[in-house]
Amino acid sequence: MSLTDADLIVDHIYGGSRNGNSSDDPLPQLLGVDNGAGFRHLGRRPGIDTLKLLALKSNFNDPDWPDNLDTESGQFIYYGDNKTARGIHDTPRQGNLILRNLFDARHSPTSFDHFPVILLFGGTGQYRDVRFLGLAVPGAQSLSSDDDLVAIWRAKGSNNTRFQNYKSIFTILDVPVVSRKWLNDIKIGKAVSSVHVPRAWLEWLSGRKYSPLYAPHSIDIRNKEQQLPQSVEDYKILSLIHDKYGKNPFAFEAAAVEIARLFMPDIKQCDITRPWRDGGRDAVGGYGIGTGKSAIEVEFALEAKCYDPKGKGVGVKELSRLLSRLRHRQFGILVTTSYLASQAYTELKEDKHPVVIISGLDIVKILKKRIGSLEQIISWLNSL
Repeated sequence: MSLTDADLIVDHIYGGSRNGNSSDDPLPQLLGVDNGAGFRHLGRRPGIDTLKLLALKSNFNDPDWPDNLDTESGQFIYYGDNKTARGIHDTPRQGNLILRNLFDARHSPTSFDHFPVILLFGGTGQYRDVRFLGLAVPGAQSLSSDDDLVAIWRAKGSNNTRFQNYKSIFTILDVPVVSRKWLNDIKIGKAVSSVHVPRAWLEWLSGRKYSPLYAPHSIDIRNKEQQLPQSVEDYKILSLIHDKYGKNPFAFEAAAVEIARLFMPDIKQCDITRPWRDGGRDAVGGYGIGTGKSAIEVEFALEAKCYDPKGKGVGVKELSRLLSRLRHRQFGILVTTSYLASQAYTELKEDKHPVVIISGLDIVKILKKRIGSLEQIISWLNSL
């Protein structure tokens, strides 16, 4: 089937030509959009009422602007197109103006009978082939207008000129297939009235109801490769942490606590134990559940292991050290720049021990998501 007739299937790859230039881009044939970067569009930009369709593509390879797809929550983080020192809305293709308008409309109390259809794509690394990530809408059910579109600061150049760009969050809807028939109706301005419109998208348009495409991991026991970064950019971040703390494991304990807080923001007080009296735990603290006067606090013990990502993982002996020290109604947190070895991971899962594993790859992902670029991560580590 040709690209012009194809349906869009989640995680399906759509390839173009192999000429080695911009003509390889499959999106013009697939959707009728241009072959520019970032937002591609049908209709007149940047107004919501005049845009019919937006195709948003990310290659996920820019360490300064770490776009990220969280398949478990169905959320997609996208950074805007102002990546040089200029006004936040002064971009040639008006991408940031489009972002602002999308999120303004998302939070408007007025119901809309029109909204541009947003289709997300990711680069595959092969020529200009793309993977369809899904049908998206701005924001998320749990996010307010202060959280889903945020202007962030960056510095660029030898003079560290400061400028702003947007960080936005989209929700991918539970729509496994976007039919060609609906795409054809979108092109003629009948996205809402089409008999082929996905129900999840229509429910969002009329009532801002979010139906995310949840895809939780089915593998409980992760192997070494699933716990360590594979890309050069991600490995550079992890190596930076190991180089900083490898010869000072006690300093890493403080960093490990803050890394755990990024994963679990409801961690309350957390006290690092003295190295000669830690009793097998590097830190102990409390984790808050609930809000207000009805909230409770659950105790936890944390173990930090700053191991070389290219060396050995955390084995049964180290894990047993943590498990043996867990008190009644406590849970454990293991933070390591390496990985949990296969036998230890198997025993942990089979015996259903209440321990959260934060491995090297987990650390890299949360730092990119919550802190930002490599330079920002360095600054954050230095501030601890």
